[in-house]
Amino acid sequence: MSASLKGFTKNELVGIFKTMATSRRTDEKMLTLLRQGKSFFHIGAAGHEGAQLACAMQMNPKLDWSYPYYRDQTMVMGLGMTTEDLFLGFLAKRDDPGSGGRQLPQHYGKKDLNIVTQSSPTGTQFLQAVGTAMAARHAGNKALVYVSSGEGTTSQGEFHEALNWASREKLPVLFHIEDNGFAISVPKSSQTAEGSVYDMVGGYGNLSRFETDGTDFFESHETFKKAMASIRSGNGPAIVVSNVVRLLPHSSSDDHRKYRNADELTEEQKRDPIEKFRTQCENSGIISPDEFQQIRNEVLQAVDEAAEKAMSAPFPERAEAITHVVNETTLSVKASASPAFGSEIVIVDAINHALHEEMTRNDKMIIYGQDVADGKGGVFTATKGLSTEFGKDRVFNSPLAEASIVGTAVGAAIAGLKPVVEIQFGDYIWTAMMQIRNEVATIRYRSNNHFSCPLVIRTPVGGYIHGGLCHSQSIEGFFMHLPGIHIVYPSNAADAKGLLKYACRCDDPVLFLEHKGMYRQGFAKRPEPDEDYLLPFGQAAVVREGRDLTIITYGLMVYKALEAARQLEKSQGVSIEVIDLRTLSPLDKMTIGKSLQKTSKALVVYEDSLTAGPGAEIAAIIAEEYFEYLDGPVLRVAAKDAPIPFNWDLEDEILPQTEDIRLASERLLEY
Repeated sequence: MSASLKGFTKNELVGIFKTMATSRRTDEKMLTLLRQGKSFFHIGAAGHEGAQLACAMQMNPKLDWSYPYYRDQTMVMGLGMTTEDLFLGFLAKRDDPGSGGRQLPQHYGKKDLNIVTQSSPTGTQFLQAVGTAMAARHAGNKALVYVSSGEGTTSQGEFHEALNWASREKLPVLFHIEDNGFAISVPKSSQTAEGSVYDMVGGYGNLSRFETDGTDFFESHETFKKAMASIRSGNGPAIVVSNVVRLLPHSSSDDHRKYRNADELTEEQKRDPIEKFRTQCENSGIISPDEFQQIRNEVLQAVDEAAEKAMSAPFPERAEAITHVVNETTLSVKASASPAFGSEIVIVDAINHALHEEMTRNDKMIIYGQDVADGKGGVFTATKGLSTEFGKDRVFNSPLAEASIVGTAVGAAIAGLKPVVEIQFGDYIWTAMMQIRNEVATIRYRSNNHFSCPLVIRTPVGGYIHGGLCHSQSIEGFFMHLPGIHIVYPSNAADAKGLLKYACRCDDPVLFLEHKGMYRQGFAKRPEPDEDYLLPFGQAAVVREGRDLTIITYGLMVYKALEAARQLEKSQGVSIEVIDLRTLSPLDKMTIGKSLQKTSKALVVYEDSLTAGPGAEIAAIIAEEYFEYLDGPVLRVAAKDAPIPFNWDLEDEILPQTEDIRLASERLLEY
């Protein structure tokens, strides 16, 4: 008998076969359990095992990072996940290392193997992998970052954004496209103009391209060896397109017989990578048919035992359902008891100074976005001087792509950096919404607190600047609906500095909203607090004491509320209390309740649209929790439910004005 085959010893070959067979048997066992009602969803790796294991065997999970996709079962097994780990996830058990039973099966994650928590959207992982590669370069640890998907996901824009960013920066990313010919039922011919992902990506500079028969373990192993050698040599990213077969339907919810005929499915079985590997070993004389059968018997027993053990494991307690939405042991820092104050500054300078101080303090903090580097220093100069001071490796311009900015920041944050990124206008944050909603907001929760995403997204918002429909939007109402993200909205320079410095030290994602209409307004000037000043979230400020009515507001509306209060005091002698919320998530309900206990009347003022805006939620909270204090209805003043036009008279008609606040207050005071 031959002592080796293509450089692999018999023991190594036995181990390779055993891992692939274990993955296949795990798929089969899971489908059996699903039919028994023990779980409710499954996506199989059958047909992909050879390419995945060929890659995994050449990675170092203590150094390298992995962003697998839902069909990468054999990949994660090759990295070190156990069969029991996989069944714990499939059965939604408490000890599931990926999510503690919070995610669908085949959504892999394991912190100690650098397998990053995975979610369901196809393609979001690509930009995150690029961000993690940025962090690896920053750390200088020579790590490689693996990221994968099927060929259908290459139709997503974020795939191409990731290729562009990684190629431009020559980052150590290994893109693995597992091409089985079908995106659920849609064939590749309906997905890709060139008919080949390999051809399609040929225009990206610094991207090494490889294509392989993913059903042949030995060919795949050699291909990945070349790709990884290129990456580790500093040549930039590489893409491997593995031509594989999908031997099961897309998922347990799919029936591929509806769109694939019997002859086609029979031909696919002939390319089974496990059977191909077995035949190669038998034909070489290195492993006999009887030995293979013995291995299969051992695998069958081991998988059944792992499944039984997982089935006897406990489920999560019901009380755990609402844990780990945000960091429950978050930074406990109080505002300075008596901070030192300097000269008065405007908001934009307060932001700039806060960033400068935090960059000096934390060498893992990076800043990037569109136009943030010198000499521009941001379109509002909020980042002016920072790239000159800290260098282009820590402060730099990004591509004009909001999903890229946020997606890479996710990966950088996961790998230990502190990204503080700028979206140039809040009006254009929507192309990053998939990353924000399904990734940024859920990483801590879906990973059961194993991973966190401590990034800060800064963006200018608001109107009153004659900016028209797409430079005047108030976006906070959308984001208040996302558990897992802190939302900060300062109204003056001192608060802006203290809140931003706190955000830069927070272990959760923060959306930091800056009203562009207040950046340089004199009324928002304040003496600058010192570099030790931190303003914790969830602490509203009573900016005007009163006894007859409470106005709850934030941002620019604070000043319109104050003006209305002064007018009413002068004209009617009434005393109006004004609360500046400062943060919308968390919301300081205690300060609101304490004020209403005194005034008995509530008016909520906000610049966002009236319907389903932040004030609707605040009004509901007041009605539910402080109803017994009230002597009248909870009223709202907000923007009308229409886009914001460019014409200044029309703009004034849409946005809330001091007169609107005064009239609503007068109505409420009549009760």
